[in-house]
Amino acid sequence: MADLEQLKQLREETGVSVSECKKALEESAGNLEKAKEILRKWGKQLAGKKSERVAKAGIVESYIHAEGRVGVLLEIRSETDFVSKSEEFRSLAHEVCLHIAAAKPLFLSEETIPEDFLEREKKIYLEQLKGKPENLLNQIIEGKLKKFKEEVSLLSQPWIKDEEKTIRDLVNDYIAKLGENIIIKNFARFEI
Repeated sequence: MADLEQLKQLREETGVSVSECKKALEESAGNLEKAKEILRKWGKQLAGKKSERVAKAGIVESYIHAEGRVGVLLEIRSETDFVSKSEEFRSLAHEVCLHIAAAKPLFLSEETIPEDFLEREKKIYLEQLKGKPENLLNQIIEGKLKKFKEEVSLLSQPWIKDEEKTIRDLVNDYIAKLGENIIIKNFARFEI
């Protein structure tokens, strides 16, 4: 049986339902850190199931930084108005805006990067790697492209407040916490 104080603490720290917290504590034999990890794993599974549901509600969040020299607009969606009006959802939107302002992503996801953009990047790598053995060239270029795609894609970038998590992981945590599908639909970053 899960200790009531641990259950309360886990619930406060994660925002996950009491029943899920209880299951995680029981599975982890009362170890709070293991229970948090179990909840994160379950959250990723939960996010996968929720991703099929339509996110038709949402908000447009804005953020202005550096005395008006950097601005961000973010369109983020949830399934219901109830969630999109919640403080947690607005907190997520604000955190993503802060991240966009600081990390300067160019694209939403790796899948949304245009092929011609990647081809130009490949040509640059080919120029940089002139003289390298042909058999290694493709491996090096693929590795550089993979890293580049992660660096310029919002969902693949490490979150500026916790390098262990990507923005995709952050969104998945909120999906688990709020119990609804959440989608970052679009963003724009402006800088003077």
